Amino acid sequence: MHTITPPSEETSADQRLLAEAGRFTKAAFDARPVLTADDSDLDLHLFRGTYLPAFAAAEALDDNRPVGADLAWLRLTTPAGTPTGLGVLAVGKDPSAHVPGAYLQFVRYQGVDLDAPVVDQHELRGNVVGTAARLSALLAGHLRTRLAESDGFREEQVPDYPPEALRETCMNAIMHRDYENSFAPVRIAWFDDRIEVTNPGGPYGQVRPDNFDRVTDYRNPGLARAMKALGYVNRFGRGIWRIRSAMARGGSPVPEFHVDASSWLVILRKWP
Repeated sequence: MHTITPPSEETSADQRLLAEAGRFTKAAFDARPVLTADDSDLDLHLFRGTYLPAFAAAEALDDNRPVGADLAWLRLTTPAGTPTGLGVLAVGKDPSAHVPGAYLQFVRYQGVDLDAPVVDQHELRGNVVGTAARLSALLAGHLRTRLAESDGFREEQVPDYPPEALRETCMNAIMHRDYENSFAPVRIAWFDDRIEVTNPGGPYGQVRPDNFDRVTDYRNPGLARAMKALGYVNRFGRGIWRIRSAMARGGSPVPEFHVDASSWLVILRKWP
């Protein structure tokens, strides 16, 4: 038997959500309530086991504290309990159901252009934690190594792309992309001679095409903080420097950054 909610209660709930949304209108997207989501859309097991310990030492956690209080404390929900953009992106069960562009597309081409045969492709539609784990395994599976001389008579296996450069490029794309105004995914196109990573959203705030490698600003400040706490990015404001440094140490070509009003494109070229 189904319980029918009286119209007055439905109206009251709608008014509460609209009022709550109004209070957050000037906040960053990841701090605003996602009105299509509720607490059942959040993976509470993931939150308790992985997300919460990244922000608080185990001995400081109170097992008797309501999980809703911790979700609100970490801005994954509003004080009234509505999931925020951060909550949906970081620990949501299906982020793209509420934020259409919140997924990653990977395509491996057997060739050097878009007409080449596709040998592997994936859509990663999980939260940040799940996407990072799947992406790490996916990228590692496509890396190849070569023998290179080190010191003396020793040789070592060197990957065709430095893993650190790949990780920084992909994680920064997820962190900085525009989730509010674009339904396009982060795209990773892997060719025989290069990898192209594209994310929707041009320069934000103080960042411009002529200073993007020196100035940092955050379209998604809560997501940036979460990804740092979880270990997916190491230091704020050093992503581009780390990509360049990793490519240089591996003897790879200098990475290319193409920035326009609506997107970022990073090109990592294979070692010669």
